[in-house]
Amino acid sequence: MEKKRQIIYFKNYFKKFFDSQTEKVKEKKDYDLYLISVAEIIPKKFFQFIEGTDGLFEIKIEYESNIYRIFCCFDEGKLIVLFNGFQKKSQRTPPIEIDKAKKIKEEYFESKNKGK
Repeated sequence: MEKKRQIIYFKNYFKKFFDSQTEKVKEKKDYDLYLISVAEIIPKKFFQFIEGTDGLFEIKIEYESNIYRIFCCFDEGKLIVLFNGFQKKSQRTPPIEIDKAKKIKEEYFESKNKGK
């Protein structure tokens, strides 16, 4: 399938989270990220805007009885930049994780603007 969008990660925030998972969880995350990259329209089941965050989204991944979230944003249209991730253990997304993602997003755009 042809990719509709490119997915990258900023620094090692996502990579540290990803590397700490079991091989089966990594495979599931890779598969879901692939689906997001090729889908014409990303299903809300996988991808959702976080209200009040100025462009922050979360990728939702379920594997067995575990739920994982990966924060990200769009940049330059078809580019998705992955930030931090965590295993969700409660109904609400912890505000500390959202705050962390906001700071990483700011760091990403500051770093990008310095490079111009």
